[in-house]
Amino acid sequence: MHSIKYILNLLFIATYSAGFTQEVVPKMYTVDEIVQLALDNNQKLKVSKKSVDIAQQQTKIYRQLQLPDVSFGSTAMYLGDIAILDKDFSKQTTVDMPHFGNTFSFQAQQLIFKGNTVKNTIKIGALQEQLALLNADNDALDIKFLVISNYLDLYKLYNQKQVFEENIKLAQKRIDNVTSLYDQGMVTRNEIVRGDLLLATLNQAVVTIDNNISILNNQLTFALGLTQDTIIIPDEQTLKTDFAIQAFDSYKEEALANHPLVRSIQLQSEMAETSLAITKSEKLPVLAGIAGYNMQRPLTNSFPINDVYFNNWQVGISLTYNIESLYKNNKRSGLEKLKMEQVSEVKTLTEQNLHVAVKAAYLKYNEAISQRTTYMESKHLAEENYKIIEKKYLNQLALITDMLDASNSKLEAELQFVNSEINIIYAYYNILKTVGNL
Repeated sequence: MHSIKYILNLLFIATYSAGFTQEVVPKMYTVDEIVQLALDNNQKLKVSKKSVDIAQQQTKIYRQLQLPDVSFGSTAMYLGDIAILDKDFSKQTTVDMPHFGNTFSFQAQQLIFKGNTVKNTIKIGALQEQLALLNADNDALDIKFLVISNYLDLYKLYNQKQVFEENIKLAQKRIDNVTSLYDQGMVTRNEIVRGDLLLATLNQAVVTIDNNISILNNQLTFALGLTQDTIIIPDEQTLKTDFAIQAFDSYKEEALANHPLVRSIQLQSEMAETSLAITKSEKLPVLAGIAGYNMQRPLTNSFPINDVYFNNWQVGISLTYNIESLYKNNKRSGLEKLKMEQVSEVKTLTEQNLHVAVKAAYLKYNEAISQRTTYMESKHLAEENYKIIEKKYLNQLALITDMLDASNSKLEAELQFVNSEINIIYAYYNILKTVGNL
């Protein structure tokens, strides 16, 4: 595994050799730290959190339906003189009247009964609020797994770079040995050329890895809300964590009980039932309490006209019934029932998909464990084979092609092994993500 000093040395060499002029800020982050940074700073999660705020505000608006409707009005006007005409529109007579008029009115209405429509509307708002929270949780689940995946991919690249650097040293040592043999006339120039070609290939691989590190680091800094000059160094203690898993059935039960998608569908089902109840309640009469007060000047329904305020007030109840609901609401009720049936089918589909996903994640984890054991053995065998071929080559008992084949086998086995260790961590977090417990 990398030592911290070794990683930083490689990092600075790669950074300055790539032509960067700005000062980099390398810092080591653990998995928990990058997850927390993503939860705090990721832009997609900020959008999801705003959706939650909007849903909460909408619920507050729905709650205001419980409050009375109150209105106040006031008018001021200029009144012209009254013209009185006969039936044949002749003998016009003009009656003087006060020219200034004004009115004041106050109206209040409080809903008493509407078939629980208001209560169910508020319930819809509360369910939408919970649904927004679950959608935010699901987005957070995706973001956490994304940054963990990128973090582990970055870890792989650093490990791969170390493997290539070590093989470059071996290749250079081999070239030096071959050059010494060439100077002694024991090998041809062709063997030096083939060694140089292998060394060039290894150096180019390191350049490619450096570029991939830079690209992945840039993606991670955006996702975590870090400055672009930050260089993320994976914590080497990550591989030392115990990633033991539970039995498959426990993960399956956890996914079907707690995954945000399952809980969201449960809320959608409840929302569909509540919407149906609201639609049915529209067939019921509406009972409300009313109160009002009016003041008007001048008094125009008397003769002569009096320039005084006319006051009246009223209080009572109002009963209304929407007759058209008897023949229109049946179609709407049918629509709400179809939505309920659709949600039920979506629930079944989601549970099936989760079962398949959990099973696949569980098998991939066990596969990763098996691969590490296999690749560890392959690594030991490749290293042993390399030492044997190298000794034979130096003693003129093997060809350069045998040496290159052994070197390539050793390199491939080492890469497979370092990747297999990280694949176990990835498979573990994939299980947690699949069951909704990441």
